[in-house]
Amino acid sequence: MVTATTDARSVAETVTDPELPMLTLADLGVLRDVTEEDGRVVVTITPTYSGCPAMDAMRADLIRALRAAGHERVEVRTVLHPPWSTDWISAAGRRRLAEAGIAPPGAAPRRADGPIPLTLGPTVRTVRCPRCGSADTEETSAFGATACKALRRCRACLEPFEHVKEI
Repeated sequence: MVTATTDARSVAETVTDPELPMLTLADLGVLRDVTEEDGRVVVTITPTYSGCPAMDAMRADLIRALRAAGHERVEVRTVLHPPWSTDWISAAGRRRLAEAGIAPPGAAPRRADGPIPLTLGPTVRTVRCPRCGSADTEETSAFGATACKALRRCRACLEPFEHVKEI
């Protein structure tokens, strides 16, 4: 039996990210929950980072999709805890990023006993080229089209590509 909440969840899971349209908000791990409260659909999302300029577009797209599916009363809530991590990107989302020529993030930095220490200076990381698979790549800019991505170049195939930064 399909309930209104199940239907609302399935609709919300189809909404794509405005900056990475090959990913749904569910693939990205931004879509946290979909519930029904007092006759309205409540969608909970977490930004990829504080101040993310795409949040307004995400909210509007969720509301538009849910209303088009017959859910008149929709509320989108933002939660900041726990903070979003690139580890929340689904396996399908990582595959879609690579298929679109964007290197998916590796494992997010972790430290069991507290916050991740600030590192001043270059961070050395191995990022495989999403086109040819070579690990011989270099960062050309720490900042890409969005704050979540860096620009890289493959030394093997010489193609430029974007890399979703590990957070």
